[in-house]
Amino acid sequence: MEICWSVPKHAADSAFADGAGELPSHEDVLKKNLLPIEAIAAKLNLPDNSYERRSPISAKLSLDLLKNSPRGTRRGKLILVTATTPTAAGEGKTVTSIGLVQGLEKIGRSAIITSREPSLGPVFGMKGGAAGGGRARIEPSEKINLHFHGDFHAITSAHSLLSALIDSHLFHGNELDLDPDAVTWPRALDMNDRALRNIIVSVTPPEKRQRDGSNRASAFLITAASEIMAILSLASGREDLRRRIARIIIGQNRKGEPVTAADLRATGPMLALLSEALLPNLVQTTEGTPAMVHCGPFANIAHGTSSVISHEMGLRLADYVINETGFASDLGFEKYMDLVMPSSGIKPAAAVLVTTVQSVRNQGEGDLERGFANLEKHIGIVRGFHLPVLVAINRFPSDTDADLQVLKQFCEAHGASFALSEAFDKGGDGAVELARKVVEVIDANPNVEPTTTYTPEDAVVEKITKVARTIYGADGIELSELAQQSLARFERWGFGHLPVCIAKTQYSLTDDPKRMGAPTGWTLRVTDVALSAGAGFLVAIAGAMMLMPGLPKASRALAIDVDENGEIIGMS
Repeated sequence: MEICWSVPKHAADSAFADGAGELPSHEDVLKKNLLPIEAIAAKLNLPDNSYERRSPISAKLSLDLLKNSPRGTRRGKLILVTATTPTAAGEGKTVTSIGLVQGLEKIGRSAIITSREPSLGPVFGMKGGAAGGGRARIEPSEKINLHFHGDFHAITSAHSLLSALIDSHLFHGNELDLDPDAVTWPRALDMNDRALRNIIVSVTPPEKRQRDGSNRASAFLITAASEIMAILSLASGREDLRRRIARIIIGQNRKGEPVTAADLRATGPMLALLSEALLPNLVQTTEGTPAMVHCGPFANIAHGTSSVISHEMGLRLADYVINETGFASDLGFEKYMDLVMPSSGIKPAAAVLVTTVQSVRNQGEGDLERGFANLEKHIGIVRGFHLPVLVAINRFPSDTDADLQVLKQFCEAHGASFALSEAFDKGGDGAVELARKVVEVIDANPNVEPTTTYTPEDAVVEKITKVARTIYGADGIELSELAQQSLARFERWGFGHLPVCIAKTQYSLTDDPKRMGAPTGWTLRVTDVALSAGAGFLVAIAGAMMLMPGLPKASRALAIDVDENGEIIGMS
């Protein structure tokens, strides 16, 4: 099964080819419409020494803003953007998030969006760029979609350094008595390459084997699935990053005891590679609204949101912070509430649930009204965390007024606030209604106290069971023999208190991507459990999940090129 590893993107790129409107060229946006980064900094009242200019339209923000923000402590409201179960094309969650922040600025509110950095996997794979589209885009989108400020390179390098130190340690005598067959730390590469899912390292003929680690099985995973990515996005500062790197577990010794990155003395050099990547990136939307783009863990295998540091800074700089969580409410949103919120202490004030006619119809296997069960379930998931929810109906060019009316009537019947979003072709103007409704919902619920699905005291199996039943709608869970053995080992090592991150398909509420709607009477199959000690969670792997996706037969890479002026084309 091929997994789509991307923030869902608006699929209405063809709207303007049909005469629905005329978008400014991307060259015009870059050369004429974008504000200098100093103007974006001025909107946030940033002192000159609080950011480092990286280009005329981008900068790195100083960690000093966590202590010396122009507005002092947290004063803003965090709004999480999530969605109903997506189709392969995506439901425009990124576009809606960008449109919302632009809409808030249109109605006179100070706002900023905190977004994830795209992985090259989806950029060249199935999805293409992940910086929005149309008149709701984060710029400079081509640079953001590619190398940007080198953050993904730094994460890949830090991950690979640890891999190299492990094999070097094995080669040079293995003082730690590390068991070569129990090394769990893989390699990393920011590209879809299925040929590297399973590899053999230190290939040596039998007659020449003199060292530990010869012909050892290993694997590559895509950088966004690396524990380093999760660690960087969860770290509260440089010293917290140091502590998290130090406690990464790379395997066990021959006595069955865990071996850490600190044991290999890898902490310092890895921190050096990640030091600048820890700084959030300041950019802007197509309408000059401030945007922070930082980190990019996937929501179907990690917690799927931008960095805690960017959230913390945003809440000290603006009245409203829009934070997109990956995929649907059963994935990135649940992980924010159960992992990120308890770890960071940052509580959201409301959630926006993006849906579309095509998403609901897809979940109804072609029948719009049958698909309402999925929408109802996702509304219930958000409300279950005691968080007010607003449904954003993202309009696609193919949507009929009749279908949109049926969708609105469903929301009304279930007491859910809703608004139509047309940010792709109208920018902030197309999200003004949504922005006003969001402010109304937050003002009407001033004392929100979000909850979690489970408590820290719950046993690991109970935590997984509660998520499966409460969030996914399962009857219960089933752990494979391998999962039971892995969990027993981690509990023996003292990690039974950690929260759980469930890795599963984004295309269904179940662990089977082909099951639509809101199924009941099924069992979540946990095939293995992995430990991310540095990130601070256990990963329960459900169904058939992979950490290294592959390119499709006709990948998006084939449409990307550079024109005679050096402009990158075909990416969005």
